[in-house]
Amino acid sequence: MISVEGLKVEFNATPLFEDVSYVINKKDRIALVGKNGAGKSTMLKILAGLQQPTAGVVSVPRDCTIGYLPQVMKLADSRTVMQEAEQAFVHIHEMQADIDRMNQELAERADYESEDYRKLIERFTHLNDRFLMMGGTNYQAEIERTLQGLGFERTDFDRPTSEFSGGWRMRIELAKLLLQRPDVLLLDEPTNHLDIESIQWLEQFLAMRANAVVLVSHDRAFLNNVTTRTIEISCGHIYDYKVKYDDFVRLRKERREQQLRAYENQQKQIEDTEAFIERFRYKATKAVQVQSRIKQLAKLERIEVDEEDTSALRLKFTCSSRSGNYPVICEDVAKAYGDHVVFHDVNLTINRGEKVAFVGKNGEGKSTLVKCIMGEVTDYTGRLTLGHNVQIGYFAQNQAQLLDENLTVFDTIDRVAVGDIRTRIRDILGAFMFGGEASDKKVRVLSGGERTRLAMIKLLLEPVNFLILDEPTNHLDMRSKDVLKEAIRDFDGTVIMVSHDRDFLDGLATKVYEFGGGLVKEHLGGIYDFLRSKQASANLLASGRGNGERLDALFVDNGRTSQAEETAREGGDGKSARLSYEEQKERNKRVKKLERRVADCEAEISQIESAVAILEAQMATPEGAADMSLYEKHRKLKARLDEAMEEWDVASTALDSEKNGQV
Repeated sequence: MISVEGLKVEFNATPLFEDVSYVINKKDRIALVGKNGAGKSTMLKILAGLQQPTAGVVSVPRDCTIGYLPQVMKLADSRTVMQEAEQAFVHIHEMQADIDRMNQELAERADYESEDYRKLIERFTHLNDRFLMMGGTNYQAEIERTLQGLGFERTDFDRPTSEFSGGWRMRIELAKLLLQRPDVLLLDEPTNHLDIESIQWLEQFLAMRANAVVLVSHDRAFLNNVTTRTIEISCGHIYDYKVKYDDFVRLRKERREQQLRAYENQQKQIEDTEAFIERFRYKATKAVQVQSRIKQLAKLERIEVDEEDTSALRLKFTCSSRSGNYPVICEDVAKAYGDHVVFHDVNLTINRGEKVAFVGKNGEGKSTLVKCIMGEVTDYTGRLTLGHNVQIGYFAQNQAQLLDENLTVFDTIDRVAVGDIRTRIRDILGAFMFGGEASDKKVRVLSGGERTRLAMIKLLLEPVNFLILDEPTNHLDMRSKDVLKEAIRDFDGTVIMVSHDRDFLDGLATKVYEFGGGLVKEHLGGIYDFLRSKQASANLLASGRGNGERLDALFVDNGRTSQAEETAREGGDGKSARLSYEEQKERNKRVKKLERRVADCEAEISQIESAVAILEAQMATPEGAADMSLYEKHRKLKARLDEAMEEWDVASTALDSEKNGQV
């Protein structure tokens, strides 16, 4: 379909890649990979015809159609969602207009026996058959299926696109591309603005219904589920593997080891040859042999070893002092914007040291609940309690965009660093791949991934015991994501992760909170445990055996066991199970009451400690040292602090005992 021959691209006389040749065949599923700056997006632009190479040829057949989704694009605001998606079928509308015009002409003319009339009938029949073959009568249903697959509700179809965020508008552009069914689909980071369900739908669409696909993505699970061929750009060349991404990683490692051994053998051969030339250069009896060796060296094709990024991106989140047992407790929390209820009746408890994931479609309230926890949103109802001594480090979705674009990388960190850390700013920047001249770059010229890393450095300078990370992996390459994942795994504090990246969450999250339909449901286990349970539920309901039961009745929810499981455990007819269930309800009530008591104690301890610190600061002044009333207040506060600590200890012990006694 598309043939690339001898491609070369230069920027400022520096070659990005050269002598690149490959072919894109029908039904190819190609992952284009390489480190940041290797030229992946440039390659897509050249294939799309938006950029001309320095040299080489890209041959595209005349009837071959290409669809291209860039990372960033300008979007129209003048239509509704449905009207914008219908632009994918503008050719259908033109065809319909031609058919209507010819039909009107046939009805008005009376020269039925003429040659011209016969030709008009033939053109009408041909065009009408083509119209029907292209789905001209049912494209509306196809539009609805595609929009819903990408996360839109039917109520969104008539809303203006200007009401949607950039991420949702990007979905509209993706929908238009998919509906056009081009012969070759070029996608640059298509999953950046999609939730897990939409990513899974897109995987199935690309694997089953698309033609040829070339995509750039840092979502490892997405690449493995879609692609069957991997093209790597490295050292200005390409390496073509007829395997999916995980197999490519293994084969690339083997290839580099082979290259390294061959390179070492060649270097030894070169050293021996050069030593022979140097030793016998001036001996007449060896002149012929010396000249022969010199010619051998000149003709030798030097072996290159694929570059390997050895710069150390070392992430280490410093856990500050120990927090209370329950950093976050939500009781009947609800939030609404006007008549729109984002979520209601949210009851959850996050324990110290837990790493939990917030998942669900965009707009279901994940970031809103995070903002409630942060105190940025305060007009919610219910009770939200932060535990004792909780110190939060927050990475927002738009954190990278909040950086001052006029500052340099160094100045950005210099303005937030305090104390001894200021003497090690350049060392820290070097650890994050901002070494040397890179530290003097202006923020405005940084890529999305570089900005995200810079924002991460700012977060690292704050000692915290509770991390809240809202889409931290957007724009990070796979290596950076792996290092971030390792740092979170080693962090001793509590972590909330809002993410749609399944591979990133796998092995990190031990509990998943699903946001949807105004509810927040707790699922114990990792991200793939959650996805398997959802799929099992969907299969059960689709098979007709669901009988309309609520989905959360099929699984363990908020620590409760289903009645069927209770019956099986008791081995009886259900009577003992009902008793056990009632006991469980009472125990849950006691647990909730104790959790509130622990949280109240922790809040009181925090307040007393703050008051003691203020008094001690006053007592440290000459005036305060002479004020005996301050010493009396200090004594009473310390006594009350001891009492509060004792009450907290009793409540915590009782809570642990109650939980350990739960079925």
